[in-house]
Amino acid sequence: FAVAGLGSGLTEAIVVNPFEVVKVTLQTNQNAFTEQPSSFVQAQQIIKTGGLGFQGLNKGLTATLGRHGVFNMVYFGFYFNVKNILPVNKDPNLEFLRKFGIGLVSGTIASIINIPFDVAKSRIQGPQPVPGEIKYRTCFKTMATVYKEEGFLALYKGLLPKIMRLGPGGAVMLLVYEYVYAWLQDTV
Repeated sequence: FAVAGLGSGLTEAIVVNPFEVVKVTLQTNQNAFTEQPSSFVQAQQIIKTGGLGFQGLNKGLTATLGRHGVFNMVYFGFYFNVKNILPVNKDPNLEFLRKFGIGLVSGTIASIINIPFDVAKSRIQGPQPVPGEIKYRTCFKTMATVYKEEGFLALYKGLLPKIMRLGPGGAVMLLVYEYVYAWLQDTV
């Protein structure tokens, strides 16, 4: 389950990273209200100045691979292994709560483990502290720099809102998966 989750996360990261670069660039645009380009125009600008590689549309790919790969590996690995260990409840309401609880814990643990990659991704893809000078270039060097300059807890900036989003969100996603899968098994 963990290896399958890792594979799904790495694949997801490769697909979504260019969109993340465009999104972060648009979100950090200081002139958001006066001259906000469309996503397509922003992507063209990124390609024009940085190309398709690690300085352009795929900036921060390693950090995105870490973020998605680690999250999905822990999320799916934990959920399906724990779900198979804890006994199924005959009461449908208690079974729903069992699955919800396991999904909530899965999303929470995965968020705690992968957030240093998320912080690195944001630093690499976002604006650099000194314009024209690249401080955050690679995933692990960025994590080391953040740790060295700002301390261990800086690698966990934004953890609470992330848990508030991905804890319950992870539970809901797995519940929908479980119940739709069961429904399809019964009807198809």
